[in-house]
Amino acid sequence: MQNLTIAVVGAGIAGLTAVNALAKAGHNVHLFEAAPAWGDVGAGITLAPNAMRGLDYIGVGEEVANTGVEPTSQNISHWESGETLLTVVRSNTKEQYGSAYVYIHRADLHTILVKAAEQNGVTIHLNKQLETVNTDGEQASIVFADGETFEADLVIGADGLKSNTRKLFKTQAPHFTGHIAYRALAPASPAIQALIDQPGMHIGPGKMVVRYPLRKGDILNLVFFTRQEGWEEDGWAITADIDELKGQFEGWCPDIQTLLNEVKPGTVFKWAINAHKPLQGGWSKDAKVTLIGDAAHAMTPFLGQGAATGIEDAVMLSRVITDADSLHEALERYEAARFERTSFIQKESNENADRLQGEESEMYGLGNLRNEETLGLFSYDCVTEKV
Repeated sequence: MQNLTIAVVGAGIAGLTAVNALAKAGHNVHLFEAAPAWGDVGAGITLAPNAMRGLDYIGVGEEVANTGVEPTSQNISHWESGETLLTVVRSNTKEQYGSAYVYIHRADLHTILVKAAEQNGVTIHLNKQLETVNTDGEQASIVFADGETFEADLVIGADGLKSNTRKLFKTQAPHFTGHIAYRALAPASPAIQALIDQPGMHIGPGKMVVRYPLRKGDILNLVFFTRQEGWEEDGWAITADIDELKGQFEGWCPDIQTLLNEVKPGTVFKWAINAHKPLQGGWSKDAKVTLIGDAAHAMTPFLGQGAATGIEDAVMLSRVITDADSLHEALERYEAARFERTSFIQKESNENADRLQGEESEMYGLGNLRNEETLGLFSYDCVTEKV
């Protein structure tokens, strides 16, 4: 199919990947974002080789790799002793998988994707909060909070965890996993230079600390995972107190105490980690609306594949729209190609939380290791995979 009018709702990573892929394929693409302006939102993100293949496909992979940081190894260390339990080698990632493994600030990736969208002729509409989508007419009709409407051959819901587009579908409420996460940033300093140079994680009973460099090592991205009952609020912008965080990791090794002392004031946020079950009954409606990324299959962060699966969705949906004879056929093929993989990753990510934060963390890596690499997730190629 050629020259479709396609509306993408949500300018996150999945939505921006989709508009770039679809515009390059020759479609008339409109991107609608609820925020009134672009901002320096979020912190670090990991792009595994399967994600980078999708970014290569839309022509931004090299710029993303040059902007980010490619680690040569990652250490998994013991919470109390600081002893290295396992070293994961990343220096041969390109040779092994054909694509890079990259750490990047989410805002830097977003800037690259927005610039590409503008160059590819995407029409971008800011300050457009979706109210409803109507599929009764010949085209889908989108209604926004400001009263404006837009009609399109296809509406793609890329509006994330709290998707309004997903309200068209049969959903189940998420359930609290018992895990909460704190994110923070620490500027480079002599005290933490060795920890910037060697990314990795410390794991312990019920808790975990992940660290990796951003912006060529000028900033260290930190995520602290723990368990806490009675607080289940999910969101990226909930401020947290550094003393609260320090209390959660009292007794952990000197490296963790140093990291906590170097956290930049005002950069600590927390959120409850809620798990979503696979969306039953399909991701598409009336061959006029479909979902990608977190709107379709929100997942916990314990395999680092949330952004990657959104990128995969975007590329494969674009490919099949161009190849198919009708939108009905395209959306059926898209779901058939994506549902099993994303459901598997959702399940494994939930289970990985308990594996990483188990009571016998000193045994990590000595048994049947199940992570994003051993599960074969890196080898998936959204550019050549059948769809």
